[in-house]
Amino acid sequence: MSPEVLYGPRLPWPADWSQIFGRPAPLLLEIGFGGGQFLLDLAQRHPGANVLGVEIAAPSLRKAGRRIGRAAVANVRLLHADAQLALWGLCAPGTISGLYVNFPDPWPKSGHHQRRLINLRFLDLVATRLRPNSPLAIATDDADYAQIIADCLGQSPYFASQVAAVYLTEDTDRLRTKYEQLALAAGRTCYYFKWRRNDFPPPNDFPVPQELPMPYVLLETPLTLAEIIERFRPQQFTLGEIHVKFLNVYQSQHQTELLIETYVTGEAMNQRLGFSIRRRVGGQMALQLHEIGFPRPTAGVHRAADHLAEWLLTLSNEQ
Repeated sequence: MSPEVLYGPRLPWPADWSQIFGRPAPLLLEIGFGGGQFLLDLAQRHPGANVLGVEIAAPSLRKAGRRIGRAAVANVRLLHADAQLALWGLCAPGTISGLYVNFPDPWPKSGHHQRRLINLRFLDLVATRLRPNSPLAIATDDADYAQIIADCLGQSPYFASQVAAVYLTEDTDRLRTKYEQLALAAGRTCYYFKWRRNDFPPPNDFPVPQELPMPYVLLETPLTLAEIIERFRPQQFTLGEIHVKFLNVYQSQHQTELLIETYVTGEAMNQRLGFSIRRRVGGQMALQLHEIGFPRPTAGVHRAADHLAEWLLTLSNEQ
């Protein structure tokens, strides 16, 4: 029987992993497990651990689920989420006993380098979630990315190498994944980082996010929905680590409601959502979060609602 696939955006913050696995045990994570070979081997090598595979690609979730189901391994769960949500939102500080990242997408084009998973901020986040002395293992076959990883690990005060070198180019202790075998067959060098979390305490820069009440704003404005559509322009703003983009406006078929397509990033979960604007009986304009996509009302979502309300009032004052 294939393991249950957990959908990250629906889980509580933080998740109760002991309850989900049905037992208290050390928690091991693999981020981006691909076909699931390494994940399965990790679970078989550590039967006393709860092993969580984190993956964003649906085909990989299906493939790994079938592989683990055939092996009848009971200590694995699959999580459909990105790394940021899994670590920041779903894992409380100091609850992970091992983290494994195998061959993350190198995003080789220079314009895409900011999409790479491994950077100093990511390592800061990892440091808050890993227990002291827990392993951090990273593998890549991209030489440029390997140098970036080495530089980031060298700059971080929270990790130390478990071997004499920054990385190894041969690791006989690990299972070779299908991708790893293809890379070696193609003549590419693989770089293996075998580090661990030290006991240097990190600041609490990544508190588990709080789910707030749904935003709801009542406005006194003479604007019609048609006037709002006419004056809408895509816009964005940044407040600290939170970035908000208002992308587009849509009108319902019955002409009674607008939907402002919005993208909120910089928190535990990046969200694409909609704000509803409608005229209430009695004349007031109501601004609220639409239920499409089951959005989570975070601090960033509330700030987006406040900004949108201020914009609407500005339009009213211009009349």
